[in-house]
Amino acid sequence: MSGQFGLLKQKRFAPFFATQFLGAFNDNLFKNALVVLLTFQAAHWTTLKPELLANLAAGIFILPFFLFSATAGQLADKLDKAMLARLVKVLEMAIMGVAAVGFFLTSLPVLMGALFLLGCHSTLFGPVKYAILPQHLHADELVGGNALIEAGTFVAILLGTLAGGLLAGSVEHPAWIAVGAFVVALAGYVTSRGIPAAPAPVPELRINLNPLSETWRNIAFARENRTVFLSILGISWFWLYGALFLAQFPAYAKFVLGGGESSVTLLLATFTVGIGLGSMLCERMSGKHVEIGLVPFGSIGLTLFGLDLYFASPAGLAGTTPHDLLALLSLPAIWRVLFDLLMLGVFGGFFIVPMYALVQLRSAPEHRARVIAANNILNALFMVVGALGAAALLGHGMSIPALFALGSLLNAAVAIYIYGLVPEFLLRFIAWLLVRAVYRLRTSGLEHIPHEGAAVLVANHVSFADAVVIMGAAPRPIRFVMDHHIFRTPLLGFIFRHCGAIPIASAKEDPAMLEAAFAEVARALANGDLVGIFPEGGLTRDGELQPFRPGISRILRDNPVPVVPMALSGLWGSFFSRIEGKAMQTPFRRGMFSAIALRVGPPLPPEAATPERLFASVLALRGDCR
Repeated sequence: MSGQFGLLKQKRFAPFFATQFLGAFNDNLFKNALVVLLTFQAAHWTTLKPELLANLAAGIFILPFFLFSATAGQLADKLDKAMLARLVKVLEMAIMGVAAVGFFLTSLPVLMGALFLLGCHSTLFGPVKYAILPQHLHADELVGGNALIEAGTFVAILLGTLAGGLLAGSVEHPAWIAVGAFVVALAGYVTSRGIPAAPAPVPELRINLNPLSETWRNIAFARENRTVFLSILGISWFWLYGALFLAQFPAYAKFVLGGGESSVTLLLATFTVGIGLGSMLCERMSGKHVEIGLVPFGSIGLTLFGLDLYFASPAGLAGTTPHDLLALLSLPAIWRVLFDLLMLGVFGGFFIVPMYALVQLRSAPEHRARVIAANNILNALFMVVGALGAAALLGHGMSIPALFALGSLLNAAVAIYIYGLVPEFLLRFIAWLLVRAVYRLRTSGLEHIPHEGAAVLVANHVSFADAVVIMGAAPRPIRFVMDHHIFRTPLLGFIFRHCGAIPIASAKEDPAMLEAAFAEVARALANGDLVGIFPEGGLTRDGELQPFRPGISRILRDNPVPVVPMALSGLWGSFFSRIEGKAMQTPFRRGMFSAIALRVGPPLPPEAATPERLFASVLALRGDCR
């Protein structure tokens, strides 16, 4: 994990990370300090009930996301994002001045106005936060950068919430809350001065101030790429699901665990540590590229540990007085609850980080900030709907553990629905499991695979699982051309059909299928896709490299694109390989968890990619290893 932490030493990332961390910290410091103040000193401010005030504050803070996210996305596409970040920090300091006036005047409307403006500050910074990363980070750093941002945001939320509560309970005059928040905002402005320039992709953009029409337009931009839009829906669902748990922590700690304020902090801290740990592990588990195969893995964990939290929740602990935290920690049942929350956070990190990186990577640069704005709008909408739904269910007598169980079952249903619409998530998960759970894969030269644009990938053909192994290692989807018999293989055939593989037959066996395959390859390359082929024409029968057939020349004649040679080793003699002749004397000599390797060479220009030259390149990459 040293790679992603190394970004914290880079000027292109560290000042921005510090700025967003301080912003998230300050939002929660001020918001929680205000809620605590109004909860325990409500009579000084208003006749409204404290629980109503808490919900009113939450609603006022989230309202700007609906009203101004569309405008914020336009500004982030029109202006330099580094300059916009600095302007937002200046606004944050001015907002703290308004809050100080509210505290001095003991004016609830002024304080609620400051809270609304703070929500505007977060709304304006949201598109900058995620749209700036692809401008300053390389493609293989996006996962690590997003992991640090997500982990930092949740840690900032935790620390800001704790600091806000402590500040509200310790200062003599509430105006000191605004002073403390101003100091944090000033620190954020100082760090923002170090953010490198991030030029506007569309400086000539005309701002549309109509939030309704522009919101619909931003959502239309997001829907241009189906995978991006469904990823946004998945992100929004995660925020609904996560907010469902976070919002119930105080009541769960009091009425289920029988604890006090310290137990609420423990629950929040455990969940936050889990999110940070899961986010940090994403880079290592994904091999530094956007591995969306982790998303189904994350959704499985979110469902299983959410359900287990229902079964782990103890009954009969709540009494007339809260239990001491140490007394609670002496109970095994509490440790199971904490473990479930930790793992919910870990698998939440697996779920959310790759999807944020995918949205950034696959969104058109000229629309990226507006796509992020659409994401923020849908996030806010899902959280509000989730909060209203949870309040209705709890109001009709549902217990908090039962609410967790219902949310977990709905999470499974949503995951199945999304993966049915976009099989790429599930297919990448299967490929990821195969190359990391069944084998020990070593890779080299993956940077030679183009991150965008058409190319032909050429590899030796050792086993039925070759395409799956390459899919699991490559940073982009690949459309493989494969023998129609392998295409129809029972388990692997399901993967191949849903990832757009192209079945092919020989001219003698089925000339119509052969011509259809070449036509589909041409269409795929014209669309900018990666196409993978095995020029040997079939599985090796003795582990040695067979002569390459001339089909590659026909493909390049009609579609002159770069050709990337690659070599697989270690799969010969495995369960998925074909063993004949002498090899039959030692069948299946390589078992589960054996080491395999994928080596990728530099791309060859189309005019140089003859069958003989490619054969020599693949042979050199493979070396003596079969």
